[in-house]
Amino acid sequence: MSDENASPVASGDDSVVVVGLGRFGGQVALSLRRLGHHVLGIDDHPKRVHRFADRLPRVVEADSTDEQVLRQLGLTGHPCVVVAIGSDIEASVLTVVALTELGVREIWAKAVTAKHGRILSSVGAHHVIFPEAAMGDRVAHLLASRMLDFIEFDDGFAIAKVCAPADTAGRTLAESRLRQRYGITVVGIKERDQHLRYARPETTIPPDALLIVAGSTAEVQQFGR
Repeated sequence: MSDENASPVASGDDSVVVVGLGRFGGQVALSLRRLGHHVLGIDDHPKRVHRFADRLPRVVEADSTDEQVLRQLGLTGHPCVVVAIGSDIEASVLTVVALTELGVREIWAKAVTAKHGRILSSVGAHHVIFPEAAMGDRVAHLLASRMLDFIEFDDGFAIAKVCAPADTAGRTLAESRLRQRYGITVVGIKERDQHLRYARPETTIPPDALLIVAGSTAEVQQFGR
């Protein structure tokens, strides 16, 4: 095990450990850093460790499947660890097992297949994510509609950013009756170069406005089409 930065490991609630600094894990680590979190990066590839040495507070070259190594790094009872290993399924699973043994409170793990995801859940991962599948599904929704952005949740609920229908321009939300016609709820309205405004029944929809809408996935998809 080698350490590119000898600063102590932070263990507060804003501390996150990212295991695996490939394309996905590296982006997660950098984004968390920009959001103000203390980030420890772990990878077993020297080149990746070196690449992130100046971009993260601490980066360690280590075998994440070794429980003793993780214990030495101070991960016992750690608040949150992201296992971003994708290409080596065995290492991914063994890392989650080791983190579970150390009593990590929140384990987020990347899965590359449904079977991989089931295994990760069975050995202790609290949250299993499928980044490639999620992005592919999101892009498909955008291509098949006039939605500008789309986020679907596990319980069949979705939020989208959509261009306001032409027949709503100059009318209030109450007058446009979008909820009665499509079943969706308009959460906010965004005009060009303006801040997002929370929507109320008396809010007037300007021409060429963007609507932030929420509802069941099917209803949001129908409205987007």
